[in-house]
Amino acid sequence: MEKGNSGLVGNQMNGIRQAILTLTFLGLLLSSCSKSPVDTVFFDFSGNRGVYIVNEGNFMYGNSSLSFYDPAAKRVYNQIFQARNGVPLGDVAQSICLWNGIGFIVVNNSGKIYVIDSHTAEFKGSISGLSSPRYVHVINSEKAYVTDLYSRKITVFNPQTLQVIGSILVGNSQADFNQHSTEQMIQYKNRIFTNCWSNDNKILVINSDTDQLIDSIEVFKQPNSLILDKNNKIWVLTDGGFEGSLYGNEQPGLLKIDAETHEIERTFRFPAGNHPFNLSVNPTKDTIFFLNKHVWKMAVTDKRLPEKPFIASEHTDYYGGFYSLGIDPLNSEVYVGDAIDHRQYGIIYRYSASGKIIDQFKAGISPGDFGFKTE
Repeated sequence: MEKGNSGLVGNQMNGIRQAILTLTFLGLLLSSCSKSPVDTVFFDFSGNRGVYIVNEGNFMYGNSSLSFYDPAAKRVYNQIFQARNGVPLGDVAQSICLWNGIGFIVVNNSGKIYVIDSHTAEFKGSISGLSSPRYVHVINSEKAYVTDLYSRKITVFNPQTLQVIGSILVGNSQADFNQHSTEQMIQYKNRIFTNCWSNDNKILVINSDTDQLIDSIEVFKQPNSLILDKNNKIWVLTDGGFEGSLYGNEQPGLLKIDAETHEIERTFRFPAGNHPFNLSVNPTKDTIFFLNKHVWKMAVTDKRLPEKPFIASEHTDYYGGFYSLGIDPLNSEVYVGDAIDHRQYGIIYRYSASGKIIDQFKAGISPGDFGFKTE
């Protein structure tokens, strides 16, 4: 899902690059619109709560897409980025981050981030020249981080000007493997915690004031997701790798870490052959959720892993169960993506906080991430 890395440039060069990229995009937009028989759709989601759904598409096919769901009307709008802007989203859309009326859509294999108006889906700018970007975390109005699977650095950019302003080197040249990749991010005070998933077993700790790597926490193999609970404990889910990997494999696990001391306080192990991922938390941060074919639910005070799924998938024998998970930050409703066979349009299931089905609808190919619009 990844391209070769290009180095960071200075602020002035980034300003020139951004201007060129914007003009190029607008040229493509006008060209595409002039040749397309479909008129541009002017969406208006302002004043509405809703859910953005990032559909990954297929690797090297360039068929990722963006959907928007209005929960009050139970209406879904698919392919909204292309419909609004006249060009496709790109190759393998990874994640979305909503902040201050804009949305950062990370398109992994295209090596870029598209920025849209979160009320209209209108293109506002982009950041290119990235290697294999994964997730965006906005620290303040002048600084945001982008993690990366391959480049072994975290890119720092200004979320208002979209200029790249620096980078944080996280590579470990002494390791047997080309570590460290970086994935999701959570923040506690001025510390950013990020999980190193690919052939790795670390949680890195970064000081967001100085943009310096200050610590690492060794966990189980391949931490794939993490959240912060109401007690300032970091929960980390690991998948254990896979059989035959040169890095090795082990039973998947779940760990609880104190965000202040960085000490591991409790560990759990899943049976061999399990593949837990997509750790999430409810709005009150007292309950965690994760996928392991089904949706599982666990209080942060529990001393053992749950024995029965909270929401069961009916299709685990055919294609492996649920694929993505999101928890509404306002009402705790549960959104679950089912990628089916990764060739047809996926299905989104919407459940109440108690696990009762409310709605279901088709999105794009391989729905992989949710962004909740709360304004």
